[in-house]
Amino acid sequence: MSLYPLKFNPVYSYRIWGGNKLKTILNKQYEENSIGESWEISDVKDNETEVSEGRLKGKTLKDLIREFKGDFVGKSVYESFGEDFPLLIKFIDAKTPLSIQVHPSNELAKKRHNSFGKNEMWYVMQAEKDAELIVGFNQDVEKKSYQEHLNSSTLSDILNIEKVTNGDTFYIPTGRVHAIGAGVLLAEIQQTSNITYRIYDYDRVDAKTGEKRELHTEMALDAIDYNFYPDYKTQYTIIDNISNKLVHSPYFKTNIISVSKKITKDYSKVDSFVIYMCVEGNLEVACGNKMYSLKMGETLLIPAIIKQLDILGTNAKLLEVYL
Repeated sequence: MSLYPLKFNPVYSYRIWGGNKLKTILNKQYEENSIGESWEISDVKDNETEVSEGRLKGKTLKDLIREFKGDFVGKSVYESFGEDFPLLIKFIDAKTPLSIQVHPSNELAKKRHNSFGKNEMWYVMQAEKDAELIVGFNQDVEKKSYQEHLNSSTLSDILNIEKVTNGDTFYIPTGRVHAIGAGVLLAEIQQTSNITYRIYDYDRVDAKTGEKRELHTEMALDAIDYNFYPDYKTQYTIIDNISNKLVHSPYFKTNIISVSKKITKDYSKVDSFVIYMCVEGNLEVACGNKMYSLKMGETLLIPAIIKQLDILGTNAKLLEVYL
């Protein structure tokens, strides 16, 4: 059975802060309310996505890796990660703010949870007027003063708050305190990990449980990077119809492509799967003699063995992700 570009059935997640933009803007199909996350490509236990169409319909990422190994993920990726798929791909809709949180490093996550750490990035697809994100601190902070601000409910005094608009991009390395604010719809690319330490949750009560969510105050203390950085937002430029560097980290590489005509892609030098996330407009991917449509809010995984394809569109933007 040969490989081809793959779409997966998303896994939808209720969140206390979720809204309805995944349905109204990205045309996701579900019945529940307050769906905050669409997990597009996931190997997280009990949240595995399955292929949605074609000969491999119903297969999970693990099924595909076991069957196709390096042909699916890339030889070097298979050597590094075995049967574990290294990335988790999401769309997130925040109707109200997420908790202020931090993710542990690979070393800390391995020690405490036998998990990967959670380095991630955000690409803002749509932001309401005056929408904000929290990313890092606005000054160098000592652990003791951080605790004092946390205990006195003045944490916002030392946090870096960014007004955001469509196209804004942020890399969130492990240790960086962060939160998505109200009115933000974004694409998130991250390591395969579901480890988050909540620092502050606005004293909210979950309507489903009738209780406040658990905080991880003590665990977060040793995970936080208390340093100030002068520029948290990713600066980039876009030239139409080529791959423009967005975020290149040790954990994943993400480019942005503004599509206005037919583009021929050659991945002969990329020893990895490639993931396309359509973040604006509509386009088509031509591979062999088949066409795959991709609309805003849809995701397509290109197996590593596929080295040549065409992208066709007139007014679309695509995130291109690989290892």
